[in-house]
Amino acid sequence: MSSRRRVLIGIAAVVVLALAGVGVAAGFFLTRNEPERFERNIVAHYKYGSYGSEDRTGLPAALWVVLPDVFPDLLPDRPGVGYEKFGWIFEDDPEYTSKYRRPIGTSLRDAPIPLIGLNCAMCHTGTVTYNGEQEIWLGMPAHQFDLQAYIRFLFAVVEDPRFTADNLIAAMKANGESFSWIEEQFWRRFVLPRVEGDTKELATSFAWFDERPDNGPGRIDTFNPYRVFWNEHPEFPANFDLSLDVAGVGTADFPSLWLQGPRAGMDLHWDGNNNSVFERNRSAAIGSGASEASLENDQLNRIADWIDGLEAPEIPFDAVDWDLVPAGRDVWLAQCADCHAFDGNQVGQVVDIGEIGTDPERLLSFDDELASFQNRLGAGRDWALSNFKATDGYSNMPLDGLWLRAPYLHNGSVPTLRDLLRAPDERPDVFWRGYDVFDPVDVGFVSQGPEAEANGFRYDTSLRGNSNQGHTYGVDLSEEQKEALLQYLKTL
Repeated sequence: MSSRRRVLIGIAAVVVLALAGVGVAAGFFLTRNEPERFERNIVAHYKYGSYGSEDRTGLPAALWVVLPDVFPDLLPDRPGVGYEKFGWIFEDDPEYTSKYRRPIGTSLRDAPIPLIGLNCAMCHTGTVTYNGEQEIWLGMPAHQFDLQAYIRFLFAVVEDPRFTADNLIAAMKANGESFSWIEEQFWRRFVLPRVEGDTKELATSFAWFDERPDNGPGRIDTFNPYRVFWNEHPEFPANFDLSLDVAGVGTADFPSLWLQGPRAGMDLHWDGNNNSVFERNRSAAIGSGASEASLENDQLNRIADWIDGLEAPEIPFDAVDWDLVPAGRDVWLAQCADCHAFDGNQVGQVVDIGEIGTDPERLLSFDDELASFQNRLGAGRDWALSNFKATDGYSNMPLDGLWLRAPYLHNGSVPTLRDLLRAPDERPDVFWRGYDVFDPVDVGFVSQGPEAEANGFRYDTSLRGNSNQGHTYGVDLSEEQKEALLQYLKTL
C-alpha cells in the first residue's frame, strides 16, 4: 500500500470516528460549496464575488492571509506591505475585510473550508495618482499588478523549508484562527500536504516562465498557459510542449473592460482571435481558475451585463488644454478615427502584421492548433465555445479611456502617447512601468526618474516579446498637430 494511500485512509478514519453520531452535519460540511456573492451589489460582486475560479486556483483563506508574514523575504522589493507589494489593491471597508483581509480581485468560497480565488477585477482594476490623490478605477487595466510575481511567490513558498505544518498552523493561530484537535489534524494531514503537492506540480508545469523575459506588472502571457491546461488531453500535440520553445512569447498588457456592449462582433483579444464577447468572457474565467464544471454562468453573466455599459472615467478637467481639443479632434478624424472610433470603418478588424509592424511574438503564441483546442472548451454544455481562430495580425481597438491605458501597444512597450507619435528609434529603449503617477504632459504614467525606478519594473525593449517597433501612424504629423491630438486623445 502506497504511503499516500495510507495517509488518505488515516484521514478518513479520523474524520469518521470524530464525526460519528453527527452524520448530517458531517455530510453537510464535506459537501459544502458556498460562494460569496453580492446579489444586490454588482460593483461589490465584480470586486469580490465568485464565479467558480476557486476550483483550480483556490487556496485556503486562513493560510493565504498569513503567507506574507511567514515568508516576508520572498516578497518583491516594492512599496507596500504584504500582498500590496505585488500591486494588489486593498480597501478599508469592513464589509469585505472583516474575516479575511483580501484585495480587490479575489473571491471567497467555503468548499468545504474557506478558499481564496481570483476574479475579473484582479487584472481589470487599476490605480492612478494625480495631484497627490490616488483613485481606484474599475475596468481599468491593472497596470500596477504583477501577476507573474505573485504566482512565483506561491511557487517559492512551497519549496521553502519553513513551509511546515508547525510553522503555518502557529501563524494561523496567531492571526486569530482557532482549530479543534480534529481540525488541526485535517490541516496537517490533508490540507497543507495538498496545497504543497498541487503547487509544486503547477510550478513544474510553469517552468517555462524562467526561460522567457519577466512579464512585469500589468502584463501576462495569456494563451501559452492554455497549452499547460490542455497538457493532460489525450490528443495533446507535441508542439504544445513549451520547453521546445515553439510558441511565441505571448506576454501582453491587461486590456480595459469598459463598454463591452459596443464591442460585440469585433475581433477581440490583441490578435483578434475571437469575435464573441460571450466566449471571450468564458475563456478569461477559465484562465483565472474556473474549470468547465465549476464555472457559474449566472454570476459571470451578471458581470458581463454590467461591463457592457461600464464607461471609462473622465480625465481630470485641469489635465487637458481644452483650447487645443477642437484642432485635435480634426486630426483624430483625419488620421485615427477610421481604425479606433467605435463607428470607424476598420475598428475591431485585424491589421496584417506586415503592415502594423509591431512585435509579432504575441501573435505567434496563438496558432490554428491551439484554436482548435480552445474551441473544445465547454463541449456538451450550453456555453460551448466555437469562434476561436488564428489570425495574421493585431486588431484595431476602440480607444475609450485611453488616458488610463498606458503603457501602449499590445505588449505595453511604449510608455506614453507622445512616445507613440515618435518614430520607433526615438522611443525609449528602457523605462519603468507599474508606477501610478499620471503624466498629463506626455499622457501616460511617470516612467523615468528615481520615483519610477523605486516603484516600478524595468522594461527593456531589446528583450524578446518587448519590441517597441511598428505602429508608425502619426509620426509624420507636425509638432503642433501632435500636441493638439494629444489633448483630444485625453478626452476619449
